[in-house]
Amino acid sequence: MKRISSILFSRLTMVAVAILLQFSWLFLTIYQFSINYTFANYGIRIIAILMVLKVVNNRTNPYYKLAWTFIILLSPVFGISLYLVLGRSELTKRTHERMDAVHKDIIKCLSVDMDVMKNLEEEDFSAAQQSKYIQDWAQFPLYQNTRTKYYACGEDMFEDMITAMERAESFIFLEYFIVQNGEMLERMLQVLKTKAKQGVLVRFIYDDVGSIKTLSKNFIKELEEMGIACAIFNPFRPILSIILNNRDHRKILVVDGQVGFTGGINLADEYINKIERFGYWKDTGIELKGEAVWSLTAMFLEMWNYIHQTSEDYLQYIPKIYNKTALPQDGYVQPYGDSPLDHENVGENIYLNMIHRAQKYVYIFTPYLIVDHEMMVALQNAAKCGVDVRIVTPGVPDKKLVFLLTQSYYEQLIEYGVKIYQYTPGFLHAKCFVCDDKIATVGTINLDYRSLYLHFECGVFMYCSQAVMQVKADVQNTIEKSQEITLEFCRERNLFIRMIQSVLRLFAPLL
Repeated sequence: MKRISSILFSRLTMVAVAILLQFSWLFLTIYQFSINYTFANYGIRIIAILMVLKVVNNRTNPYYKLAWTFIILLSPVFGISLYLVLGRSELTKRTHERMDAVHKDIIKCLSVDMDVMKNLEEEDFSAAQQSKYIQDWAQFPLYQNTRTKYYACGEDMFEDMITAMERAESFIFLEYFIVQNGEMLERMLQVLKTKAKQGVLVRFIYDDVGSIKTLSKNFIKELEEMGIACAIFNPFRPILSIILNNRDHRKILVVDGQVGFTGGINLADEYINKIERFGYWKDTGIELKGEAVWSLTAMFLEMWNYIHQTSEDYLQYIPKIYNKTALPQDGYVQPYGDSPLDHENVGENIYLNMIHRAQKYVYIFTPYLIVDHEMMVALQNAAKCGVDVRIVTPGVPDKKLVFLLTQSYYEQLIEYGVKIYQYTPGFLHAKCFVCDDKIATVGTINLDYRSLYLHFECGVFMYCSQAVMQVKADVQNTIEKSQEITLEFCRERNLFIRMIQSVLRLFAPLL
């Protein structure tokens, strides 16, 4: 009974009820006008057409436009109501202006070392072109003096995160999508509380929707009582604002500007397998030590000052002296961020560039395989050209409908030579690409519409760093524990499942 009561009166339930009431009010108001007044019925149809024209002319993914066009024209009353509540695909004009102002200040501090770019160009012109794209369009520079370390599971990375925080002397910055009470968070907060008492600057950002089921509304107050400064990205106020689509999906930890962590790992116990939700939770991450950490620091500071509407001397967070033991030559490293505000799909384009330029192989980890036409054709063409394309997805789903949608893309890929594997022991949450023993990227970006087009994301592009071969080895080891999917598996599924998948494909951009 207590559990039922906690669910009924949880913030998530309250939010869901608020959204439902708002949608119902809109729907019933529009519906009553449409049935009671002939002119209103025609007016609603005209509004639906105008709304579709607005959607079609948005600078966003064509599949996203198609889904909303279908819904609005199929049922104007329902479609208009739903779009007004959930259809906004980007933040407000005021938000753009605020974030642009912060972004311009941050960009001034991200200097480009042309000698590093020249060195990469001399080693590998194709890799240099990829790096130039990131530099010019994501505006994050390339570094050499950085050491990389890849983590094949969350529990290993977590221990190094704790060690790094325990050694902090100046500042600790954390930015996460999901934060949940449990052993992982408790251990981190113990360290952060101690460090805050020692005078270390501790700042914590979390996404409100990402953590809406996992944190109480008093969490920010609890952090502040520990001496930890906190910021909530896009706080969800369902009555006043229902802009749900743009979320802060990044996972960043920076300590003293000397060491940084990112990847798929959130702050919840399933990510380090302290609890079991969907079998073994397979996740990955990357540690950076050295100069490239500055780009992760800059991403955090940009989000922090956007949320707080403040400004500060960003250069004070660049270490005057880097730990020389952390700066051996370890290839080239280029952290990058992806924002839905700039209409540049950085994460997707980096993935596409890797696929197009691959000569021998492309190995991919992704929890969700919900791809548009461009990505589908790129994967198919690579396989048709003899490139060994392998994709590993979960064997145990976290979201069953999304899992069915992921499986709906298998047949189109397999029949052109792409190899698909499902990770048998459990859920795979990793987001990694590796190709040709030279290039890899590890980060937060899934192969789905929300991650590629709507969320704030980050990743690390690497050329000939030690982590590149570590990613390859992990993919190969994971494939040994996975089931290869065949055409027979796809084609022998019952008609009902295939019908559900067809419907889901239509609404894929909205899931």
